[in-house]
Amino acid sequence: MVALKLFFSFVMFIALSVSSTAAKRHIHMGTQRIDSNWYDAHATFYGDMTGGETMLGACGYGDLFKQGYGLETTALSTALFNNGLTCGACFEIKCHNDPQWCYPHAGSIKVTATNFCPPNYTKPDGNWCNPPLKHFDLSMPMFTKLTVYKAGIIPVNYRRVLCHKKGGVQFQIKGNPWWTLVLLYNVGGAGDIKDVKIKGSRTRSWWSMSRNWGVNWQTGMNLRGQSLSFRVTTGDGKMIEFHNVAPANWQFYQIFDGKLNF
Repeated sequence: MVALKLFFSFVMFIALSVSSTAAKRHIHMGTQRIDSNWYDAHATFYGDMTGGETMLGACGYGDLFKQGYGLETTALSTALFNNGLTCGACFEIKCHNDPQWCYPHAGSIKVTATNFCPPNYTKPDGNWCNPPLKHFDLSMPMFTKLTVYKAGIIPVNYRRVLCHKKGGVQFQIKGNPWWTLVLLYNVGGAGDIKDVKIKGSRTRSWWSMSRNWGVNWQTGMNLRGQSLSFRVTTGDGKMIEFHNVAPANWQFYQIFDGKLNF
């Protein structure tokens, strides 16, 4: 009888362990997926096939080719941009329900949010970037993967997806001795940044940075002559500490590789 009870206890332990593991796996998969639902929106394009007009922009990125984004980018309307909080997020987009313009079997494209499509309240209609409309202003090469450029604007389905970036998160340090501005790019995972903290080699604790604009974070601390570490949290709550990213002799406008990514 004792042996039988021990056997059933062992079976229950295994069952609970498997159930717990499955639950964790489900949560993990849910995080990886971000959002499996498709939503309605519209899309058009700006710039030309070279992407020259898509550089820089409201998220604070610079040369998107050098920073690894290339032309796989989009500007977001007010409803999606969320005052810059969505910068760096990745989207999967497909042309939807327009037999005249949607390429048959075009599939979908994946793009990173790097800019803002501003609203225009001076015209009575045709303002696709005005709230509450959800709109993607794609680079021309991305738009023409779904349709011909003369389509102008197309209905699309979209969803948030995981950002897949090569290499580590990149940190560019700008500013002056009394004000440090850090541009973060090549962020994987959720892509968008919710919180950044900084610590110098001579400070005892992490100090919160405030968002200046887009993906640029700032602090008024004088950190010259110290190696710098960062604690970065993405929009889904995942946090990574990047230790000693910049050496003590760092200079303004240098770029440092965080080695790790989400």
